[in-house]
Amino acid sequence: MGGNEVKILRPLVHLLVPLFVHWIAEEMTVSVLVDVTTRALCPGQSSCPEVIYITGVQQTVVGIFKMVVLPLLGQLADEYGRKPLLLITISTSIVPFAILAWDDSRAAVYVHFVLRTISYIFSQGSISCIAIAYAADVIEVGKRSVAFGWITGLFSAAHVLGNILARFLPEEWIFEACVNLFVERWNSIKDTIFVFRNRIGQKELISSIYPECISIQKICSETLKRISLISFFYELGMSGISSILLYYLKAAFGFNKNQFSEILLMVSFGSIFSQILVLPFINAIMGEKGVLCLALISSIAYSVLYGIAWARWVPYLSASFGVIYVLVKPSTFAIISKAAISSDQGKAQGLIAGVQSIASLLSPIVMSPLTSLFISSDAPFDFKGFSILVASISMVISLGHACMLNLERPDKATANNKRPCGEEAIEAPLIAQP
Repeated sequence: MGGNEVKILRPLVHLLVPLFVHWIAEEMTVSVLVDVTTRALCPGQSSCPEVIYITGVQQTVVGIFKMVVLPLLGQLADEYGRKPLLLITISTSIVPFAILAWDDSRAAVYVHFVLRTISYIFSQGSISCIAIAYAADVIEVGKRSVAFGWITGLFSAAHVLGNILARFLPEEWIFEACVNLFVERWNSIKDTIFVFRNRIGQKELISSIYPECISIQKICSETLKRISLISFFYELGMSGISSILLYYLKAAFGFNKNQFSEILLMVSFGSIFSQILVLPFINAIMGEKGVLCLALISSIAYSVLYGIAWARWVPYLSASFGVIYVLVKPSTFAIISKAAISSDQGKAQGLIAGVQSIASLLSPIVMSPLTSLFISSDAPFDFKGFSILVASISMVISLGHACMLNLERPDKATANNKRPCGEEAIEAPLIAQP
């Protein structure tokens, strides 16, 4: 890492370290959770349609509430500051895994799904949005792509370490270790993140939420509309694939926790390199739009290869494209950040995250029953990856919109609208002054 990057990241160290450990704790549970839930709900079976349906219902419920909660949390982060919202969202992840650390029976798994659904509503997507908004507060506009690449790169690094721990730790220790890490990092954020100034004004919060969102749309209407469509169709396909991928691999190729960890580890390890080292270089050459288009092309190849996988080695080849498609996130964050003024960073990120949640709501309506049908003995024809191939169509549409994306500076957009961004456009200082 060069000296310039050290200077850029210095204001973020106290945030990135606890988030990094939090992401490790979450990733530790991903692969083992498949085995635990399948064993509890479908004992003695290699696949479990009930788990797939429950996961689909969970994703649907989360999507419904996140459409409202994510923009609201973005608004609250702009008004009350980033620290209180981070503490609230991170704390919701503790109890669901504490349940499984205590008991992994059928009843405990059902309770876990209920509590984890509530946790997802408040934490899935919102933690990243608040972290990105914080980075936009303390990093100059021209250097944010580097910072966003490091945030997403550390997320990938957390995937690597989490999967290593999941592979080598005994299964009965994983959930207990996860809970301990959650609690420790919550305390770390509480003690180390700067205290933020309460930015609430004379207006009531509820009455200001939707006018502020409308203000964002007016500021950069074309840019936000286009990136909303890109994010919607990309998330529609990718979230559907992610929700059923491990169950598909288990049914089609008999993969278990070790193979899951190998695939996730390979993608995450390559993603660290691409987001931290490669992204700053290619972003300077291609710009955010070029990086986004390249990443979307890679996501299409990723989904098509998974869908038509004919041997056990093909999923590993498909997973290698994840090294490139992970650049969708940081490039999208950078585009949104450039499209919004500093006082609207939380609302802008929350607005797009809300659009993504709509896609997450819709995708399981098709993906869960379609996957369950084609991995069962009642499939109309032998094509277990058919649902994944269908999902790739959505990513093709997203690529089409990305090619038509016309980046617009917020000051230019504001001039076009001939009005400022509402009455609260002037941002209060992020860090409370002594």
